Amino acid sequence: MFVLELSYHAPIEQVDALLPAHREWLEAQYAAGVFLASGRKEPREGGVILAGGVDRAEIERLVATDPFSVAGVCAYRIVQFYATKTADGLAPFRDELPA
Repeated sequence: MFVLELSYHAPIEQVDALLPAHREWLEAQYAAGVFLASGRKEPREGGVILAGGVDRAEIERLVATDPFSVAGVCAYRIVQFYATKTADGLAPFRDELPA
């Protein structure tokens, strides 16, 4: 599973101009079953996305297609972790620890 942390590197007006395209991109990832939760940080300096069901290479590919990334208004920090315990609704995303 992955925690994707976005940090804005541009004025909020530039971020807001890209928000509709970013939301469409988010919806596509939800429809594909990759994104599990998302939202903006408080204070408004970026956002957080919880993702699962794919490998790191796929996450890196997806992040590069975010309109925010394409326009250079944010940077992503990708944190991978083993979700060995989850709420029941996230059971399909549980991980086994590597041997």
